[in-house]
Formats: sequence, structure tokens, C-alpha cells
Amino acid sequence: MEARTTPTSNSIERTYYALLLGNTLAASLIWGINTIFLLDAGLTNLEAFAANAFFAAGMLVFEVPTGVVADVWGRRASFLLGTVTLAVTTVMYVLLWQIEAHFILWALVSLLLGLGFTFFSGATEAWLVDALGATGFEGPLESVLARGQVISGVAMLGGSVAGGYLAQVTNLGVPFVLRAVILAAMFAVAFGLMHDIGFTPKRGSRPLAEMRRIVTSSVDHGLRVPAVRYLMLAAPFTGGVALYVFYALQPYLLDLYGNDHAYGVAGLAAAIVAGAQILGGMAATGVRKLFRRRTSALLTAEVLSALALVLVGLSNSFWVVIGLIVVWGLLFAATMPIRQAYINDQIPSEQRATILSFDSLMASSGGVAAQPALGRAADVWGYPASYVLSGGLTALALPFLYRSRRQNVQADTPDVVVLADATTTDTAPSDMAA
Repeated sequence: MEARTTPTSNSIERTYYALLLGNTLAASLIWGINTIFLLDAGLTNLEAFAANAFFAAGMLVFEVPTGVVADVWGRRASFLLGTVTLAVTTVMYVLLWQIEAHFILWALVSLLLGLGFTFFSGATEAWLVDALGATGFEGPLESVLARGQVISGVAMLGGSVAGGYLAQVTNLGVPFVLRAVILAAMFAVAFGLMHDIGFTPKRGSRPLAEMRRIVTSSVDHGLRVPAVRYLMLAAPFTGGVALYVFYALQPYLLDLYGNDHAYGVAGLAAAIVAGAQILGGMAATGVRKLFRRRTSALLTAEVLSALALVLVGLSNSFWVVIGLIVVWGLLFAATMPIRQAYINDQIPSEQRATILSFDSLMASSGGVAAQPALGRAADVWGYPASYVLSGGLTALALPFLYRSRRQNVQADTPDVVVLADATTTDTAPSDMAA
């Protein structure tokens, strides 16, 4: 009770890290085997990645409504709804696998899985930023986000490796069941530790009217802000393609390895990305110091990421592909905290969860289009060709990032982001300065 009545920035950080750790561990148990799980259920590559596209479509459809839930009823309520929704739909996935269900059922449940993740996407980060601002946090926001990314990477590394080998010694359904159990435990953790601080939910307002008001305000502070708009328009090409790249690694690495049942190797795909996330998160602050502008770091990483994906497609060596994926993961992970800080510095607290959800929505829109298209390319021309195409699609984000850079906003060249000081005009986030 003491932590609730007298919160500190340290206690907020600890709670944030605990939520990230548990949620990422639960989610990552199936990340290394998800595509193989779908193929084992009788789906083709096209159908498997179409099911993933329906998952992305669920995030696309529900991102803003669930962001509004977080802004109207509270970030805590949104998080709790997410744990319940994901636990139930994960169990439904296992049932579909057991009966080798028709694709349409996979599509519907995948859509609901997307709903579950949207309850988290804007709410957790918005809760953190607002709570830190209300508890006197001083320092760069990137440091907290990067540390959280390292913790998520550790959880992802452990979860993906454990999930792969657990599937290998039992069956492909067991990691999904364990995921549901951990999500139930996370509901209890969030219920006890996560409270809305620095933000007052508007529980007495009418939902539809409040939704219209918040969405309108979110457009004003999001899409109508050029630097934010162009960053969001780049998201379909970066986030959308990344979904395919990640999930296609599982069967692609098995092909290169020469053993279709080495699920531990498939789990290695997620472990590689997790390890890169850990190192990238640790390097994020140092990477930021190499560039005067945040957009310089984002542009450089985007060019190198596109090149790495093209080279993945051109190589037929298992170990070379492993090395290139490590590079791709490091670039993605090292710049993610920079991107998060860049966008958070430009949006107000009241609409933060909704705008962050809309940003995630843009990435999901790319996943809806890219995954089935690239999955079909893998069916027709093979995985290598689909990775070359992925590199080309990734490069399409560059013009939008450049346009965001051209806006010359203060968030692109901050000295120090001080969340606690509401009077700071140059270095504080825009909501605090306002």
C-alpha cells in the first residue's frame, strides 16, 4: 500500500520492468515455433502468414479503440484486459491445432490475438512516461526505455529457447499452454502493483463521445504534426516487414540447417533477435551519442537494415544468415529506444496512449499487407527471394524518415529530456512544456 500512496520514480521503473519481464517471457515462449506450429496444423506458407496477417489486422482494427480504453478507463485497466484476452485466445490456438481447424477459424482467433496485444501496445509505455513525470524523474527517457528493452531481451532469449526445446521434448502445444499460465500470473502482478499515476482516467465520461474527442485530439497532436506523421508513415515498412522477417526465420533456418524437426534451432531464431535486443538496448545510449540528431541514427540504421536483409536472401549459408540476422536485430534494437523517445517528446500526456497505439497501428497495417504477400513469394520463389523483397520494402521507409528529419523539431536534437520539470521549454517532452 505504501508503494501506491508514495510512489517514486524507482518504484515505477521496477514495476515497469516486472511487467515487461513477465509479458515478454509469456509471449516469447511461442515466438520461436509459431510458424512451425501453424504449418504443423496443416496450413500452407500462404495460409500461415495470412493467419499472421489477420493477427496484424486485429492490431490494426483495435489499436485506436484500445488506446482510447487506456486513456478513458486507465492504463491499468487496459493492461489487465490484455492479459485476460491473450490467455484465452492462446488456449483457443491450442484447440485449433489439435483439431487441425479450417483456415477461417485460425483467421478469427488470430484477429482476437491482435486485440489482446493492442491492450498493451500504447498503455504500458504511456503509463511509464506519465508516472515518471509525476514522481520527479530526471534524466534521459532513452535510458529507462533501453534498460526495459534489455530486460525484455533477456526474457525473450530465455522464453524463445525454452519454448523451442520444450516443444522438441514434448509437443508444439505445450509452450502455448505455459504461455497462458504465465499470463494469468501477470494479471495478478499487474493488479497488485500497477496503478495509474500522473494520469486520471475519465471513467464517468460517455465512451463513444470520449472516443470521438480523444481520436480527434490524437489526430491533431499526431498525424497533423509533420515530424510525427512522417515517422508513423515509415512504420508500415519497418514494423510490417519485421513481422515477416522474424516469423519466416523459423522455417528458413530449418531449411538451411537441414532438419525440419529441430525445433530448438527454430527457437534459436527468436533467441538471436532476443540477444540482439539485449545488446542493442545496452548500446542505445551510446549509439545516441554518436549522432547529434535522433533521425540521423534512424536513417543510418534503416539503410543498413535493408542491406542486411538483401544479403540474407542472397546467402545460402546457415552461419552467414545467422550473422546477418544478428546485425539486423542489433540495428533494430539499438534505435528503437531512440525512436520511442523521439515520438514521446512530441505528444501530450492526455492522448499519449492513443497516439502510441495509432503508431503501432501503422506498423500493423504494413504487416497486414506484407506478410501474406511475402509468404506467397516464399511459396513461389522460396525464402531467399522473399528476404530480398523484404530488404527492398524496408528501404521504402527512408523518404519518410528524411521528411521527418526536415521538420527540424526540438525533439530531434534534445540535450537532456527532463520529465520532472514542467517549466522546461527546450528539453522537456512537449506535454510537460505545455
